[in-house]
Amino acid sequence: MMKFFIKFTCCLMLLVTSLVYAQEYVVDEKYDCLLEPSKVVNISSSVPGVLDKVAVDRGDYVKKGQILATLKSSVEKAAVDLTRARADFTQRKAERYEDLYKKNLISIHERDELATEARTAQMELKEAEELLKLRTIISPIDGVIIDRKNSSGEYVGFKPIMTLASMDPLNVEVIVPVEKFGKIKKGITALVYPGEPIGGEHMANITIVDEVIDAASNTFGVRLELPNPEHKIPAGTNCRILFP
Repeated sequence: MMKFFIKFTCCLMLLVTSLVYAQEYVVDEKYDCLLEPSKVVNISSSVPGVLDKVAVDRGDYVKKGQILATLKSSVEKAAVDLTRARADFTQRKAERYEDLYKKNLISIHERDELATEARTAQMELKEAEELLKLRTIISPIDGVIIDRKNSSGEYVGFKPIMTLASMDPLNVEVIVPVEKFGKIKKGITALVYPGEPIGGEHMANITIVDEVIDAASNTFGVRLELPNPEHKIPAGTNCRILFP
């Protein structure tokens, strides 16, 4: 009788353990998600003008600070040359007046007047150089060109010339049921499974958890950050996600 009781108890414990593991496996459900660029930037010119050169095309990867396009700038370059020549001349003149002042050949008023004129010329040169810089359009981020609207010779105003998307990291957007509210928190790591043919298992960190529940669907949104340094995972890919 005792041996039967021990065997029965052991079998009961194994059954309970199996049910517990089965319950944990079912609870850890995967949810549908979408991989998106972490940033999408519309690139436009700071000043209107005619495009002289567009250095990139759709699909090109660019680095932060890389030149994307330039506007025709012959007038601005001439203005820089003119103000630089004037600034150099005024500086030499001010230095000569400084020597004359030390020899008591001119008044302090005349010396200060030339020194002020030299500083003004330097500021005018800096202004001309900054206006010239506005004719060069550079990339504000690392990313890929996903759209290009204009070509060389076209007039552009303040509308976007091209669109740039950051592919590292990627944002993982997922909608989860309200039952998960309070269990999913910032900083937690989840597993992301991109759809085929990408596939694989990737780790992502939760960065945003919506604090407002959508009453219509009884769900809330979660965003994760997925490192993608080699750009092997394309944005726009469907995925599945498993929270701990």
